[in-house]
Amino acid sequence: MRVKKLRTVFMGTPGFSVPCLAKLNDISDVVAVITQPDKPRGRGKKLTPSPVKEYAIQKNLPVYQPERIKSADFIRVLEKLTPHLIVVVAFGQILPPAILAIPKLGCINVHASLLPRYRGAAPMQWCLINGETMTGVTTMFMDAGLDTGDMLQKAEVSIDPEMTLSELHDILSEKGARLLETTIAALLDGTLTREKQTDAASNYAPPITKQTGKIDWTKSAYAIHDLVRALDSWPGAYAAFEGTIYKIWRTRLADPDRKAAPGEIIAMTERGFLVGTGKGILEVLEIQAPGKKRMAAADYLHGHPLSLPARFD
Repeated sequence: MRVKKLRTVFMGTPGFSVPCLAKLNDISDVVAVITQPDKPRGRGKKLTPSPVKEYAIQKNLPVYQPERIKSADFIRVLEKLTPHLIVVVAFGQILPPAILAIPKLGCINVHASLLPRYRGAAPMQWCLINGETMTGVTTMFMDAGLDTGDMLQKAEVSIDPEMTLSELHDILSEKGARLLETTIAALLDGTLTREKQTDAASNYAPPITKQTGKIDWTKSAYAIHDLVRALDSWPGAYAAFEGTIYKIWRTRLADPDRKAAPGEIIAMTERGFLVGTGKGILEVLEIQAPGKKRMAAADYLHGHPLSLPARFD
């Protein structure tokens, strides 16, 4: 149900944030959308708006793109908007106390993990890298810390062993939008409860970098498989073969008990090829050569025959 008198400001940037903005636009009066400045993308480095900005423009919502959310000038802009509630979903800048104090109903964040686990910038990726079987979304009241505010509501999601980041991303973004709606409803009817986070139960999910994707073949087949599926959107897991870097986009656990030298390519298969690891055998199903598109590993090998024995560097 739309609460016309509820004035809200939304802060978010990537595609993950859009379902929450759409839900907030359905149930309240969004008086402003705050997102990161346009970024140069692609080979032509063309300035490109964020997915949140694109949605806001489609819906004729006012858009602001401050370089620094902490600037005194922009804080005055927010004060003049007089929002009752600020909702933050993957915005990309830390809100200062001066902004947290503006809305009388507070600032609510939708975070893509079951807090206090996986605080930080990349909770979905690190859940997959670490082989978690359960994650979810949490709404919380924001404070001056990094994802340390009082928890409000949670929704759990099971992680299948083959689930990729893009699949988990879409599930959690939609789940987060529904959780935001129930959280706001409870806030308005006075039934919302708060739960303190315990630092002892927390861990940190730092930003993902290109270096995160480097495959260490001495790790287990399970660990490498988890890395590959966690980075399937960006930057991709990678390994060097004969001095050339290849992206590895999809794998399968072939034999968790069989032994082979880490990085050794031991056999071709109908779908790709088998590689030894520190524990078990991994089948590579999708690969990308430099300057080429990602493709089925079997198709790549048809055009680039491989002589065994061979080994990743």
